[in-house]
Amino acid sequence: MPYQSEASTTKGFPKGIPYIIGNEAAERFSFYGMKAAMFVFMTQYLHLMGTRATDALTPAQASANQHWFVTAVYLTPLLGAFISDRYWGKYTTIIWLSLVYCAGHLALAYMGISGPPQWWFIAGLGLIAIGSGGIKPCVSAHVGDQFGPNNQHLIPKIFNWFYFSINLGAALSNLLIPWILLWYGPHWAFGIPGILMILATVVFWLGRYHYVHIPAAGPTFTEQLFSKEGARTILRLCSIFLFIPIFWTLFDQTASSWVYQAIDMDRELFGIEILPSQVQAANPFLILILIPLFTYVIYPLVEKVIPLTPLRKIGFGLFLTAFSFCLSALIQTWIDAGQAPSIAWQLLAYLVLTSGEIMVSIVCLEFAYTQAPKSMKSIVMALFLASVALGNGIAALVNTAIQIPNPLAKETKEARAALESGNALPSDKNEAWYSYRYPGMDGQSNTKDDMQTHFTKDGIIEQREIPSANRLKEAAAMIEHYYADHNTLPDTTTGQSLIESQRDLWNKPFTYRLLNGQSFRITSNGPDLKAYTKWDMSLIAKTTEAASTQETSRRKTWLDKRKAELGLTESNLNDGNTSTEDTADPFEQTFQVGGLTRLEGANYFWFFTALMTITALLFIPVSLRYKPTKLSS
Repeated sequence: MPYQSEASTTKGFPKGIPYIIGNEAAERFSFYGMKAAMFVFMTQYLHLMGTRATDALTPAQASANQHWFVTAVYLTPLLGAFISDRYWGKYTTIIWLSLVYCAGHLALAYMGISGPPQWWFIAGLGLIAIGSGGIKPCVSAHVGDQFGPNNQHLIPKIFNWFYFSINLGAALSNLLIPWILLWYGPHWAFGIPGILMILATVVFWLGRYHYVHIPAAGPTFTEQLFSKEGARTILRLCSIFLFIPIFWTLFDQTASSWVYQAIDMDRELFGIEILPSQVQAANPFLILILIPLFTYVIYPLVEKVIPLTPLRKIGFGLFLTAFSFCLSALIQTWIDAGQAPSIAWQLLAYLVLTSGEIMVSIVCLEFAYTQAPKSMKSIVMALFLASVALGNGIAALVNTAIQIPNPLAKETKEARAALESGNALPSDKNEAWYSYRYPGMDGQSNTKDDMQTHFTKDGIIEQREIPSANRLKEAAAMIEHYYADHNTLPDTTTGQSLIESQRDLWNKPFTYRLLNGQSFRITSNGPDLKAYTKWDMSLIAKTTEAASTQETSRRKTWLDKRKAELGLTESNLNDGNTSTEDTADPFEQTFQVGGLTRLEGANYFWFFTALMTITALLFIPVSLRYKPTKLSS
């Protein structure tokens, strides 16, 4: 049976639409399920996937990695669109790159079974970036191709339902996959999304005879792309798209900074404990509710007052996005003060952010399609998706820039390599330990800024000796005494006054910071006498009472079992930056060298709130000058 090359004359929805919608729902379950598990997996699981524990990633490192991955996912649409419009056509491009996509999920599911897990992780994410990103502009453009002159008026509605299917898959996976990761581990958490991706590919293939197959433009595509009309189209749209990346910079932090924030919140809702990663499900569930509400209620009501052009919708959405991060900054302010606000506050922020998404993302998706010539549909959609890549690139750069290096990271790797090669010498303290001494800022050994790490024979950090350690512990004892008297940790101002008389080895005062209701940090500026540098020496203390109560009342998770397999305990599970010593209850103390971030707590969220507000204000004059073209076919 030959493929259709022209749209039918029907006035209703084309026959191929159900297959495309079904494919999109399964594919989005696959992608968002994998993405929902990523942040927690990188910070808590990845370093335990090999034959022995390695260095865990810090939250800032995991955030940067996650946003770099999303950047790659949304840059590859440029490649997929070029292949589609120039050579293969949309259908063939989608089928072949979907197979690459499936291979990426297989690599993630296989991770930890054989070979270095980090390499399987990188390979899996790389294949998913190529497959997922490559099909993105083709699928959305393929939807529009199914419509002819008689039913073109249905395109706005089908893009809403297209977005509806995306969020149906995302909602289910955001609830299920974090739970699978917790109890059944990464192999199933990444394997189930792979199964759904295979299903998505099969469903799309089944609809092949019901689709309108628009052939690749061939050389005509290249000619039009570099023609005056093509250049004019792209430049005009880019004047709008340049404002969209900052929206994505904020929006995609629901999978990173908002997950990390949820850890410190009261996540019990209606008697159910919600996992931090599961909170992401609020966005797709709200989409399912708000799309019909906006389409059939809010937009018609507003239209009675002022005309709602696409650009006006986008502008309103940008301001709503800024307000959502204002709410997240407020939430973090409470956490910084030692409170545990209800997760309902973050759900409110999700409501505002999702409303902004409907007015920015959906409208831009439709706007990009309608403003593009027929032979450039995929490449223009790819340009819109590139705004997502640029936004995540900005988030990744910020999270990379705010990280303060750990001066012991390289030395720790060298020490473990010496252990594996058999060249390490036993520690003077214990023949079961292997000791390494690192010179401090002065680069000279046997001076007061030296640091020393003790490893077990298996390469696990058993203890770290840092300058001012005893003095840091004395200062921490004052805070712990306050906690014993008041059953709460002092706020940052009160805690600072309590330790004001304490001094480090360089006769400088310590800095106290309340991190949340369960932990605090005391920091020495170190030998360089400057705050927020790699020579900072910190003690982080966390209450253990709540954790011990939970430990006795819950069944073992996959992570508990994995730690037991590796012979690890909480006291020696380190990220390479820290070392935990035995301390009396009710606090567990950890030492850290460097490794802080320059944008901490609420300041992080206020920074992005300001960035989004400025962007929204600058969008106003540009949108007023833009004159949209007529709907193209």
